[in-house]
Amino acid sequence: MSSNYREAILAAAKSVAQARGYSGLNFRDLAQTVGIKSASVYYYFPNKADLGAAVARRYWEDTAASLEAMSAESPDPLLSLRRYPAIFRMSLENGNRMCLCSFMSAEYDGLPETVKGEVQAFADINVAWLSRVLVAAAVVSAKESEQRARAIFAAVAGAQLMARSRSDIALFDALIASYRVAGLLPA
Repeated sequence: MSSNYREAILAAAKSVAQARGYSGLNFRDLAQTVGIKSASVYYYFPNKADLGAAVARRYWEDTAASLEAMSAESPDPLLSLRRYPAIFRMSLENGNRMCLCSFMSAEYDGLPETVKGEVQAFADINVAWLSRVLVAAAVVSAKESEQRARAIFAAVAGAQLMARSRSDIALFDALIASYRVAGLLPA
């Protein structure tokens, strides 16, 4: 079997999980989307927990790469902070989907331990990146950076949740603008 099938399964699972969460992952539906037999999905992912952990890991790894690319594209850390909400906005632009790990966080009590770890890693990489960039931009001291980073992460994820529940990307933009006015995010 080709590793292209594994990648196609992960891509399909990402799309489903962003729309319906971990509980929405179904091997039969994924196989149909990819154009393979259900048994073939099990070849790459022996069970749903393995699939959920793999898709969540890939999601946070891709996000980490996007954050690092954002930092590398501009020597101005303030610009990176201003661009940060766009990562969450992209999910809304893609069929009113949610951040995969935010969606899975809402299902936290029902997640297998391996998936929980990957979901937590997503939050951790966001908070670590924000903390580092906040200090580099001289927005807060190193001592205050993690608390501020957590507040920004939670606020942006919350804005995405509210906008999704109303299918209104303009609401996301308005909330982000209000965070800038209030001083949570740099203007």
